[in-house]
Amino acid sequence: MKAATGSIPVPGGARLFLRMFTRLGCPGRPPAFRVEFYPYAGLTHTIRLREQVAQVRLSDLLRDAPLRVQEAAAALLLARLYRRQLPPALRQQYREFALAERTRRKLQRLRRARGRRPADNPRGRCYDLEQLFRQLNRRYFGGRLRPPRLGWSCRAWTRQLGVFDPALKQIVLNRRLDRPSVPRYAVEYVLFHEMLHVKHPARRSRCGLQTHSVHFRREEKQFAEWERAQRFFARWR
Repeated sequence: MKAATGSIPVPGGARLFLRMFTRLGCPGRPPAFRVEFYPYAGLTHTIRLREQVAQVRLSDLLRDAPLRVQEAAAALLLARLYRRQLPPALRQQYREFALAERTRRKLQRLRRARGRRPADNPRGRCYDLEQLFRQLNRRYFGGRLRPPRLGWSCRAWTRQLGVFDPALKQIVLNRRLDRPSVPRYAVEYVLFHEMLHVKHPARRSRCGLQTHSVHFRREEKQFAEWERAQRFFARWR
């Protein structure tokens, strides 16, 4: 099978997956594993099973990772595919690698190099995100927040309202919010929430990455229309 553009076969990848297939007690006959490192923009891994061939793509961030981390990533994929219980030791090994400061720095570099930029102008049909950002910045942050890249999502999202990507230094809002039926205070609230992520970066804690700290939640409720926005989004879909 020909490797995808930018991908690199994983040396010993098939044997690695066979070992983890046996260790997890996956049912049935093991498929033929085709394993490659793929240049994802993040720590993403995928597996697809078709006609007894498992096509596996591991983030190329794992190329220099210890064997135990590669085994843990393989176990994660197989446990998900075959609905097996993942041993806590393997989960912990992968978690420690993913949360390590060195890994996070590499991820940020990858995101800057490979991540997608918003295609749409910050000025939407109804709302101008740059204008709203300036007003919210003056009102709630004393004008001290450095403006990130702003834009509307290329497609309408089903669930997510907005996102701040620290690696790309960008805030993207769901284009479904750029409609006359969505009140201004609701759009301002979502943008304000993402601006708080700029002010309060995610931090590592014993439970993983903490993105909504106590200080974050306290400041979020300072938004003048917080309760009204909560009621609006509780019924908005």
